[in-house]
Amino acid sequence: MSMINNALSGAMAAQAALAVTSQNIANLQTQGYTRQGILLRAAAPTGHSGTSPGNGVQTPQLIRFADAYKSQQLWESASTQGRHSAVQGYLTQLEQVMGDDVSTINAGLDGFYAALNAASVEPTSAPLRQQAIASAESLTVRFNSMNQVLANQRTAITQQRASVLDQVNVLSAEVATLNGKIAAAGASGTNPSALVDERDNRIDALAALVGVNVVDQPDGARSVALKNGTPLVVGTTVGRLEAAAPLADGTPALTVRFAKEVFTLASRNMGGQLGGLDDYQAKTLQPLTQSISDMATGLATLFNTQLAAGYALDGTAGKPLFQLDTSSVSALLTITPGLTAQDLGFSSDAALPGDSANLLALIGLKDQSVNIASLGSVQLGDAYTQLVSNIGTTSQQNQAALSVADTVRSYAKANWASTSGVNEDEEAVNLVQYQQMYQANMKVFSTANTLFEATLAILR
Repeated sequence: MSMINNALSGAMAAQAALAVTSQNIANLQTQGYTRQGILLRAAAPTGHSGTSPGNGVQTPQLIRFADAYKSQQLWESASTQGRHSAVQGYLTQLEQVMGDDVSTINAGLDGFYAALNAASVEPTSAPLRQQAIASAESLTVRFNSMNQVLANQRTAITQQRASVLDQVNVLSAEVATLNGKIAAAGASGTNPSALVDERDNRIDALAALVGVNVVDQPDGARSVALKNGTPLVVGTTVGRLEAAAPLADGTPALTVRFAKEVFTLASRNMGGQLGGLDDYQAKTLQPLTQSISDMATGLATLFNTQLAAGYALDGTAGKPLFQLDTSSVSALLTITPGLTAQDLGFSSDAALPGDSANLLALIGLKDQSVNIASLGSVQLGDAYTQLVSNIGTTSQQNQAALSVADTVRSYAKANWASTSGVNEDEEAVNLVQYQQMYQANMKVFSTANTLFEATLAILR
């Protein structure tokens, strides 16, 4: 009987192993699937007989080939990749818009100064004066267009940020739900591997949106927290991440509502897409918006002040050329309504309308310094060039960082797959081995049955 029992246990173990192998092969192309194996253990003999070799083989549990450290690497790489990829589109757009030689603010400034230089040949010429106004208006259009691009990016980031927060909350809730299912499966003795894979895929997607810390719990659940330790998921309890009013220094803020607690935190260094968007808005978009506004302010102030020091064709004080509204997106800088060509104060002497001394002073303003956010005191003609250069440098740095992040992500995936991924050749070998194991045990079973029948025949 021991031969029959041993052979039966071996055949059943081989069947279980073949089932595991077939499951692995079936999921050869399943994203995030963790391969499984079977643990075989020799069954100890019962009783006190010194001649009993044992009671066959036992299959106490399945093995899930997972490495927590490699999973953490995978999630960290997803967070870094998400952080840099989220902002590259915005940086590329700014590079293209600000680097266009035809429609840039620099091209508008050059055209404006060229019109002023042309007017200096004949300061009393109405067409040349009108051309100066037309060139100034073209310059204001460029300022307003650039300001509109920046405003559109702010709107897009706000919308994308809200979408990211919604996705974070959905994924967090799914992780909490899966935690409950995994704990219940473990308590009932059901294999939870598929649920664990599903939960890990959710955590990976969550990590791409915001940096997370993941801690395994004894019951099989996983706790998820933000990088600063603020909890998002603990067991089946889930927090909710929401946008909050900016902090006193203007930094974007978030709140996490967890259980009965509300945590308020600065939305910086968050990791993932959320962290990338917040960093871009705080370190690039806001300073650039302020710099464009400062350029418009400096331009309007310098020219209006100098024009007021001159005289129009009728001998009256020169009127302001530019009108400034820093609260407006589409009309940051405009031409003073009702301004005519003869109102321009090109002369420095009320009695000499043909004098061009004040006009030459206007042309010289190109070399005047203005205070620009993120640049300090720079010449008006150089300010925009430096802003374009800064954007180009920032974009190149982010592209390089994104390239590194993509490489690290690919390495992390390959490293994870080396432990958890299904190897087709290995499973093919397992399939043959377990098939042979099954056939061998059935041969033992057949032999034992023959011996048993022979013994019964002798006893009849």
